[in-house]
Amino acid sequence: MRKTFVALLLAASVTPAFAQDKTFELKLSHWVPASHPLQKALEDWGAAVEKASGGTIKSKVYPAQQLGKAFDHYDMARDDIADVTYVNPGYQPGRFPIIGAGELPFLMSDAKGGSMALDAWYRKYAEKEMKDVKFCLGFIHSPSSFHSRTKKIVVPDDIKGMKIRPAHATMANFVTQLGGTNVQSSAPEVRDIIERGVADAVTFPWGSLVLFGIDKVTKYHMDAPLYVTTFAFVMNKDKYNQMSASQKKAIDDNCNTEAAGRVGEPWGKFEDAGLDKVKAQEGHEVYKLTPEQVALWKKSSEPLVKTWAEGVKKTGSDPDAAMS
Repeated sequence: MRKTFVALLLAASVTPAFAQDKTFELKLSHWVPASHPLQKALEDWGAAVEKASGGTIKSKVYPAQQLGKAFDHYDMARDDIADVTYVNPGYQPGRFPIIGAGELPFLMSDAKGGSMALDAWYRKYAEKEMKDVKFCLGFIHSPSSFHSRTKKIVVPDDIKGMKIRPAHATMANFVTQLGGTNVQSSAPEVRDIIERGVADAVTFPWGSLVLFGIDKVTKYHMDAPLYVTTFAFVMNKDKYNQMSASQKKAIDDNCNTEAAGRVGEPWGKFEDAGLDKVKAQEGHEVYKLTPEQVALWKKSSEPLVKTWAEGVKKTGSDPDAAMS
């Protein structure tokens, strides 16, 4: 009897603080196919949180727009349709202008380093710009460029008269500035709009180009680090505030710059591998730019910094301070 009593006391003494906490099962939502590396990234994130919370915070991932459309994922977290969502801020032009700095041409060179740099920089602005939710982390994919059905895009003047589906608001502004027409759609809709001739070209990362079947409807591919897209994981504020201090710590320990790198790195490797897949396919032309052509693109993209700054000013923030 005494041994049993002592054993119970010892067990109680090592029980973590979260042992008496309420159990949560979080809905983690994204809008890409379950075969996309983001699926595993969210599964790994959920597993890390579950372990850190002593099993009191569980989760389930809902892929492929099961809970809502790609454009709606920020509001889905705000409105408690999902607990944690994957957001492309550039899908809603003008709403999240500050984070758009990460999308300026030729700024980022790789997914892991770029993700960590974006996250570390943006954290101080997220509380204001994404105030409806708890910002978890920010990240990017590997740099990519234009993929066209109709012709090679080599210099900025080639955009004139083309119908292009841009990755985000920054690329949309660029297309307009160069005399092209923007065709808006979420990633899952891109293959269809190109196949039907609604769009002539798209800005899209390499691995996802293959995953979404867009390689089946495009032929000409610029191999240049023209742009990246910024993304975020965000969480419903009320759900976070319902948690105990130890549970919040489990979330916070997986919502940081190191976690951003863990999300960005495998996605980057996936996208980079897509370049080789496209090169190996018959009927595709993958081409690099000359230094002179790169200089033309960089020169043409300079007005985008001013456009970004104007958008930031409209929110009452200082673009010069943000860029410093």
